[in-house]
Amino acid sequence: MGKSTLVNALCGEKIAIASDKPQTTRRRVSGVANGDGFQLVLADLPGFQRPRDALTERMQRTVDSSFEDVDGVLFVLAADEAIGAGDRFIAERVFGGSAPVVIAVNKIDRVARPKVLEQITRAAELGPFQELHPVSARSGEGVDALRESLAAVLPEGPEYFPPGEVTDLSPTERIGELVREQALEATREEVPHSVVVEVEEIDEARVRAVVYVETESQKGILVGKGGSMIRTIGSRARPEIERLLGRKVFLELIVKVRPRWRRDENLLERLGI
Repeated sequence: MGKSTLVNALCGEKIAIASDKPQTTRRRVSGVANGDGFQLVLADLPGFQRPRDALTERMQRTVDSSFEDVDGVLFVLAADEAIGAGDRFIAERVFGGSAPVVIAVNKIDRVARPKVLEQITRAAELGPFQELHPVSARSGEGVDALRESLAAVLPEGPEYFPPGEVTDLSPTERIGELVREQALEATREEVPHSVVVEVEEIDEARVRAVVYVETESQKGILVGKGGSMIRTIGSRARPEIERLLGRKVFLELIVKVRPRWRRDENLLERLGI
């Protein structure tokens, strides 16, 4: 749906990683959007799914529990994908609560205007929404209006984040996600779902992170011939890590096999998933 890209657009800064792989978002990530007289805290959530292991069980619990402490819901649909049974299932959950719902039809830059209008009509039939906005997170079209609309439907409340803070993720967690984003971009098939990153060390000159996979064959793919793949991942992730830290660093990536890590409750707890 492009919801993580939309969160980044609303916040004006990269908060959540994005990829074309399903289940990219594994934890609740809060992004902060400040405006004239308002502060939005946008909770980017994993997608709805049927739990298959400890990882996906935790992801679904995160989704379920997040409906208990929000003041509004932003329901994101894609303009270039047909609204189906999965969307209607989520709509039942979204509109079944007490929080106001704003619908965003994202990716309008990918389809012709008649298709956008058709998708808006179908989205409007899903439930009693407060506002509906066609947007493009990629180009920015409609994002400002959506941000203002979200602020308007929420109740008055305190500032949850001080000026300058843009997310609840620590620098360590953000760096791990930036590395994982590039691993998702570079690999295919079963490998992306089997990758998790743990940052072990950050100092003035160096960042050291371990990239875990579940099998030796996945490790071989991720390392690549002569280390070519992991070097590519590191070279793509390093500029964003340097922007985050505000300094040049040497990024050291180590690939290790950790069988069935998705069922390892201790590791998942340590990683904050």
